[in-house]
Formats: sequence, C-alpha cells, structure tokens
Amino acid sequence: MTTNVIGVLNDLIEMSRDGERGYMKAAQDAHHVSVKEALLEIADHCSKGVRELQDRVLDLGGIPESGGSVAGALHRGWLDVKTVLGSRTDHAILVDCERGEDVTKKHFRDALKKDLPADVLALVGRLYQSVLQNHARIRVLRDQ
Repeated sequence: MTTNVIGVLNDLIEMSRDGERGYMKAAQDAHHVSVKEALLEIADHCSKGVRELQDRVLDLGGIPESGGSVAGALHRGWLDVKTVLGSRTDHAILVDCERGEDVTKKHFRDALKKDLPADVLALVGRLYQSVLQNHARIRVLRDQ
C-alpha cells in the first residue's frame, strides 16, 4: 500500500514540477509585467506544492521525485520552438498554460479517486483546490 501511495504522490510531484517550470518559462516569454508577475506567483504556488508532496513521500519512507516528466520537458521544448519561429502573444502563452493546468487537474482528480490514507487524501485535495484556483486565474488573465 505504501509503495502505491508513494507512486501516486510522485506522479503529482512530476506534474507540479512541470507546472512550476512551465509557468517560469511562460513568465520569461510574457510581454506584460502583470502577466509575468501572475505567472511567477503561480510558479511559486506549484513549487510549494512540490515541497509538501516531497515531504509526505519522505514521511512515508520513500524517495521523492525531484524532476518533472518527459512529456513536460518535451512540451516546454516545443514552446521554445514556437517562440523562436514567431513572437507568441500573452494570450497564446496563457492558452498553453491553461492546457497544462487541464492535464494537472486530471492527475489530481485521478489521485483523489485512489485508495489513499485520509491524511494523504486531505493533502491531495487541498493541493487540487490550488490547481483549480490557478486554472481559474489563468482563464481570467487570458480573457482580459
């Protein structure tokens, strides 16, 4: 059971790390200061979530993931290519961020359906609410 719990948490660590790195990259590419600041703040929220998940894995006697996923790295590479080929607008950057949040939401939703200890479910549920808030904030920024 503990191995399964650690696996679920490590998956969420990868997703959250992808989010952190994706938002940092998006902030670099953003044009408006307010968008850059919002993206950096969301990246910081992701980073805090990563640390909480890693701490819980350590508490369970596991080895926490330290990096993101291969898919996340490939996506950021693709965004680099798109940026080089033509200047991306803040709207396009935010659309890409929203797509990333959709993937992260799915991973957290799936984790909440697993047979996890109550304290782990509480942590995942709280972090899922943060993901939902990030998603909503990205939508507001995108639609401005």
